[in-house]
Amino acid sequence: MRLLLVEDDLMIGESVLDLLRAEGYAVDWVRTGQTADSALITEEYDLVLLDLGLPGKDGLDVLRDLRKRKTRTPVLIATARDAVPQRVLGLDAGADDYIVKPYDLEELLARIRALLRRSAGRAEPVYEYQNVSINPVTREVSVDGQAVLLSSREWAVLEPLLARPGLILSRAQLEEKLFSWKDEVSSNAVEVYIHGLRKKLGAQLIQNIRGVGYLIPKE
Repeated sequence: MRLLLVEDDLMIGESVLDLLRAEGYAVDWVRTGQTADSALITEEYDLVLLDLGLPGKDGLDVLRDLRKRKTRTPVLIATARDAVPQRVLGLDAGADDYIVKPYDLEELLARIRALLRRSAGRAEPVYEYQNVSINPVTREVSVDGQAVLLSSREWAVLEPLLARPGLILSRAQLEEKLFSWKDEVSSNAVEVYIHGLRKKLGAQLIQNIRGVGYLIPKE
């Protein structure tokens, strides 16, 4: 999953960036409202973690402009503005959730997972498809009840496919979920991870739609 972190505080930004990347997310980090606007116009993200007190352009204005463009990307506001009217303002402007600084990092991760589930149209925390089960919280994957160990990159490819069975994701879309701006992308990276997943989870789970992309079929 690819996330946009919008945070102008250097120490907070670095700590959250390290946390999210350690969890396997591809993360782009920007520090101004204008840069956030540019990223949201040109790139596709699964979630935005948005500070409000940004230099140049306030985070609320970034959020309002995002919603004016009819973009449905989940937005989690993370800010020091803790007054109830400020929270109401942020939620009414189009935010999906609101967390106040200083926040617990485990709670932040849980809220991100919840928003990603919701945006995929799921309520249950565990993804299941045929004989494959995947738990995003513990990163436990099993086939026929037997535990399977996946690499972080294999996990990053599998999760968006399992989140939306029947939806075709192109190689470019999967690359976007795997890599942030600063990552070096090899030309066959997605194919390598798909091959590894098929060996571990079964050859029929991930189907290749020639010339289009990959999908996990609906049951």
